[in-house]
Amino acid sequence: MNKNIRKWLAGAAVLLAFGVAAPVFAADEAAPATSAVVVQSIAAPESAVIAVVAAPVEAAPVAAAAAPVPNKGDTAWMMVSTILVVMMVIPGLALFYGGLVRSKNMLSVLLQTFMIFSVIIVLWCIYGYSIAFTEGGSFFGGFDRLFLNGIWNPVTATFSVAATFSKGVVIPEFIYVAFQGTFAAITCALIIGAFAERVKFVAVLAFVVLWFTFSYLPVAHMVWFWTGPDAIKDAATLAAESAKAGWLWQHGALDFAGGTVVHINAAIAGLVGAIMIGKRVGYGRESMAPHSMTMTMIGASMLWVGWFGFNAGSALEAGDIAALAFINTLLATAAATVSWVFGEWITKGKPSMLGGASGAVAGLVAITPAAGFVGPMGGLVIGLLSGIVCLWGVNGLKRLIGADDALDVFGVHGVGGILGALLTGVFAAPQLGGQGIFDYVTNKISTDVYSIGGQVWIQAQAVGTTIIWSAVVSVIAYKLVDLVIGLRVPEEEEREGLDITSHGESAYHS
Repeated sequence: MNKNIRKWLAGAAVLLAFGVAAPVFAADEAAPATSAVVVQSIAAPESAVIAVVAAPVEAAPVAAAAAPVPNKGDTAWMMVSTILVVMMVIPGLALFYGGLVRSKNMLSVLLQTFMIFSVIIVLWCIYGYSIAFTEGGSFFGGFDRLFLNGIWNPVTATFSVAATFSKGVVIPEFIYVAFQGTFAAITCALIIGAFAERVKFVAVLAFVVLWFTFSYLPVAHMVWFWTGPDAIKDAATLAAESAKAGWLWQHGALDFAGGTVVHINAAIAGLVGAIMIGKRVGYGRESMAPHSMTMTMIGASMLWVGWFGFNAGSALEAGDIAALAFINTLLATAAATVSWVFGEWITKGKPSMLGGASGAVAGLVAITPAAGFVGPMGGLVIGLLSGIVCLWGVNGLKRLIGADDALDVFGVHGVGGILGALLTGVFAAPQLGGQGIFDYVTNKISTDVYSIGGQVWIQAQAVGTTIIWSAVVSVIAYKLVDLVIGLRVPEEEEREGLDITSHGESAYHS
């Protein structure tokens, strides 16, 4: 065992040394800035509506006076948005999940969330960002940004920048790296709610590393990567830049802040895990009620606040689209809370705090892909529908599936994500108050080429692709971890609780 530890430490030292040395190796030749940013729709052939993912502009020589300079207001907004997403995960998601489990497993959920966030941020900066957001193929990016190499150019003493929705408007690439890193981290953390209270800590970490590498990164690249709007001047340059994009981006999938990339992707991984790992000991025979609705309410509230950074921050500018995403996040979430609570009140006879918190999260999930594309009334409808549909998802659909999805990851994030992704295609239509298609050739919104039926079909393809991709990767990853490490704790440890048996500590002391 000591020999293995020494080998791991030696390997880590070599990796760290390589990471420190990489920028030095590149000092004589500035690396091209080829990574990408999110989201906008753009004029395309009649068969497609293209979701734009803008790319960092190549670092320019100091003498190039025309080079775009980041606006301090946009940069500050993106920093605040990134901090808000961090708060969504730790402590928001951690407390939301922690309150929903039994008291003997409270700390296990908190530590899993905390560690997943930390591990994914490290991996994101080592290789994740490069694979997701640099030019390569239709499914994976390249390696230009390994160890975040090339963002700082010591020869010209310049930092590279990342483009936004608008031509010539940029933000520092480092803040874009950080912002997107928090998305990767919360996506991986969402999964654990499906198999809470019964999985080995080391197995959780091993699975997350595999799934992050082979599911999150390619899906993010497929949906969000594009080389940017600044190179588009005419139909020829539009076609040339579109050909470099991710596979689903080329097909015109609209996902403003992560309906497919985050919620559906994570929910499928969670559902597969719940099925493959099996039900908790005593499930259906013993009480497994949440131990602290107070903690869950606090966590849900933090999620709601943090989600403004998640959605409005995805505009990448402190402008009109950010404001649209902001009001949609406020309105849809409130509407979903109302519809879930009243639906539960009617069907079960009493409204519950758990219903209120669950409804809020359902609304946040459903509006995520649509936030910057639909008008406020479209957001209202999406919120109202998501509350009712996700209420069915955690009750009727859950019974039909028969899996022990402990914290209803699929019922809320999967069902809500699918609903929101499909309805984005409906309510993004200009005739329904949506943004329609932005034509980067003429640099203005085109209101006469949007097809609701065509866009909904494109959205359905994106949903189906994400479901299949995540499911296949998840099955393989769970199986590998089970063969090498073993997924599940022994029955006696599960009965005693993971706080004591896995971590040697308790959340509460009498």
